Amino acid sequence: MNRDWIATARTLSQALPYMQRYTGATVVIKLGGHAMGSDEAMESFANDVVLMRQVGVNPVIVHGGGPMINDMLKRLDIKSDFVHGKRVTDAATMEVVEMVLSGVVNKRIVQAINRAGGKAVGLSGKDANLITCDQTDAALGLVGTPAQMDPTILSTLFDRAMIPVIAPLGAGTNGETFNINGDTAAGAIAGALKADRLLLLTDVSGVKNADGEVVTELTADQIRDLTADGTIAGGMIPKTETALDAIASGVRAVVILDGRAPNACLLELFTDHGAGSIIRPR
Repeated sequence: MNRDWIATARTLSQALPYMQRYTGATVVIKLGGHAMGSDEAMESFANDVVLMRQVGVNPVIVHGGGPMINDMLKRLDIKSDFVHGKRVTDAATMEVVEMVLSGVVNKRIVQAINRAGGKAVGLSGKDANLITCDQTDAALGLVGTPAQMDPTILSTLFDRAMIPVIAPLGAGTNGETFNINGDTAAGAIAGALKADRLLLLTDVSGVKNADGEVVTELTADQIRDLTADGTIAGGMIPKTETALDAIASGVRAVVILDGRAPNACLLELFTDHGAGSIIRPR
């Protein structure tokens, strides 16, 4: 008998209790960084998402697309202004943002999942009033903060075994289109669904302590303490803030993990050791 087959069978046998535990669970995944950077990584991610759906998990994908937006703005010779390091999104920039996020990036993910045997449907937060936004800061232009959520469309897709793939755009009360930070959109959607897990895929291995070691389990209070003393800093702060907001909205746990690792989502959900840093209310 083939030894690789034996190893695979043992792995599946060990994972079975975890798969059963997540039957019917809702898992929101923020996809960005390396996992979107190559065809091979995208194919691997799509296969993982399809397997999750096949064992009864309801996955929801929320994606970013900053590098692709930057490339398109450069090609179109549209200059970007920044306020405190954040891009000002005027009307011309917003047209490009929507074109890239809802068009190029969203459909690439949808196609990858469908090729892997799933049934993915591309959406943005504007569809079916999923995300209604307030303007974040007038100085930033058309950048929005989720204010009202209506996840009815997602429940409808779950009932049909479909996988929602969501671009982080929202509608304003006056008909505007708003660009939303991808992590923020994922956290808001997870909170509206009272998700069992929010997985934030990044290009780092998790939240690290003062010695540079990944902390595998943290509470919300520990996150606040590590932020206050400067251990959590830079680009990790927005992700941990998203985690705290999601937990406050009813998400059972948030995991910050390395999207570059093969099968990162499956390792987190279906193995005893998990992956990355899991953050729970207490």
